[in-house]
Amino acid sequence: MSLSLHQIAIPTLLRGLRQLGHVLEIGARHAAEHGIDPATLVQARLAPDMLPLSAQIQRASDTAKGTGERLSGVPSPRLADTETTFDELQARLAATVSYLASLTPEQVDAGSEREITLKFGKLGTRFNGADYLLQFGLPNFHFHVATAYDILRNQGAPLGKLDYLGAIGTPISE
Repeated sequence: MSLSLHQIAIPTLLRGLRQLGHVLEIGARHAAEHGIDPATLVQARLAPDMLPLSAQIQRASDTAKGTGERLSGVPSPRLADTETTFDELQARLAATVSYLASLTPEQVDAGSEREITLKFGKLGTRFNGADYLLQFGLPNFHFHVATAYDILRNQGAPLGKLDYLGAIGTPISE
């Protein structure tokens, strides 16, 4: 059995974005229940040299959109990175989900051999579409999703592993 790029990329990104929205809901509820200014959580960091929660959400969104665009060739929505509230971050996730859900398997799968070049300042790297997805797109996406989860967990939000993973497998009964 073989899997297509679409089968690997799109459901994985959509699931991660939806779970990230769930994690944000728990963070917002935690702030409300404990009298914490939501802005404190939105700007929280794990370390002084790391990006805050808002930027982790923006990077997860950008990586998901960019992966979809690079593989499919379909332009993604441009979002301004100006979100400062839980509601604005949720709206960003919703826009990203909407874009990814619009991509067809044919569009995404057409990118398997497309050359993708990334530039990081003076450095750059080149991939084909499949290698980009597996070596950069998905790992970078999961880094930012996990870091957002970790920030809220570090700030006391009552998050557990299943809040990150979501529903898993098919339930069995004994």
